[in-house]
Amino acid sequence: MRFEKGHKAATRRHIVDVASKCIRRNGVSAAGIGGIMAESGLTKGAFSPHFESKEALVREALASALAVQQGRLDENQRKGVDLDGVIRSYLNRAHLKDPAEGCPSAALLPEIGRQPVPTRQAYQEGVRSYVSALAGLLPGTDSATNHRRATAIFGLMVGTLQLARAVPDATHAEQILEGGIEAALHLARTPSPDG
Repeated sequence: MRFEKGHKAATRRHIVDVASKCIRRNGVSAAGIGGIMAESGLTKGAFSPHFESKEALVREALASALAVQQGRLDENQRKGVDLDGVIRSYLNRAHLKDPAEGCPSAALLPEIGRQPVPTRQAYQEGVRSYVSALAGLLPGTDSATNHRRATAIFGLMVGTLQLARAVPDATHAEQILEGGIEAALHLARTPSPDG
């Protein structure tokens, strides 16, 4: 059976998109190749023509999720959303309830730390880009200081979302989100040493 030009690339992209959602929803360990392929509408045998290993798929799915997150931030910046808006759009109820569509850091951080170096390097590249964009939203001209502050703000946002997802009480989860917003905004508004 012959397929149209671009079919293999489109199929690979579809598998990566599904895997990205599966690993954020279920975790890397729990997201098996069989389940990912079934959710993709494909057989497990269709995996090997596209990927050499699960690790390769995880690395690409993680990079894809980070790129989508970066794209959202870039789009918000084009629309004039400030850091306050970025923090509030990250620490909200919809993001809390939908890890499959959300930040890969909040969904997977402990597992990412256990992945092979190439996967962790792909993660590092994506996070650096995101943090650099956050740093660009901070006042002040000292880029090293802004980068450190942006890293701290992002870490606070990720940890807040993880903590809020861990508690079963919805009211308590909302309180955690609000506390995280307040703390992140405080850190963002604290004057840097350069003025």
